[in-house]
Amino acid sequence: MVKTSPVRLFHVSDLHFGAEDAAALAWFAGTVETERPDAVIVTGDLTMRARAGEWAAAEAWLGRLPVPVSVEPGNHDLPYFNPVRRLLRPYGRHARLVAAIGKPLNLPGVWLVPLRTTARFQWRLNWSRGVVGRGSLAEALAKLRACPPGHLAIVACHHPLGDSIGRSAAKRTRGGGEALAALARAGAGAVLSGHVHDPFDMVSQAGPRLIGAGTLSQRVRRTPPSFNALTIVDGRLEVDVRTMPSAPPGSFSP
Repeated sequence: MVKTSPVRLFHVSDLHFGAEDAAALAWFAGTVETERPDAVIVTGDLTMRARAGEWAAAEAWLGRLPVPVSVEPGNHDLPYFNPVRRLLRPYGRHARLVAAIGKPLNLPGVWLVPLRTTARFQWRLNWSRGVVGRGSLAEALAKLRACPPGHLAIVACHHPLGDSIGRSAAKRTRGGGEALAALARAGAGAVLSGHVHDPFDMVSQAGPRLIGAGTLSQRVRRTPPSFNALTIVDGRLEVDVRTMPSAPPGSFSP
């Protein structure tokens, strides 16, 4: 690994504007303002039902963060009430948000690779579950192979890959296990995700470290509102889970 100064990333997920926790958002934004990480990585579910007003609120809030922001789509970010828009332009509002908040993302010693795990249509009843399509995986693998020597390659997606966090087999991301193995072979060192609203950190059998962020919404589960503070020093990744002070554990059930 190339010796570099420490890179600090704030990894947050599942903001769910429309069901957001205003106090949690203010706490996170204040922490960003005070600590000034090198970037904020958002792994999906910015909105609750992908309504125009929810997207506008997310754009305004993210745009006020004083650091570069990288955003991946989540299953809640695809049109929910408009099947025509979901079929023809499922990522239209996401693309506009990314363009609106766009700032150069230059992380020395770190190579960030997006992996889409959402789909406009699935051959199963529960469309909230993840799926890794061939095209999305091919794009991620191509970006991984372009990783500069000595950089830590980090993949960012919404759904956890495989059944690595102890969830039932029915909740697995379709194609996630195969994708994780392919990402490992291509040099991925870590995979960031969200979706489950509880943080986790473990090493997969395939090799990459699997890191999940909690939520800053009202839809908390076992963990209070939280985010991950990542520090990368000479290729080594350290994770500090930050929970909002005085926040009670949630009672939301998936």
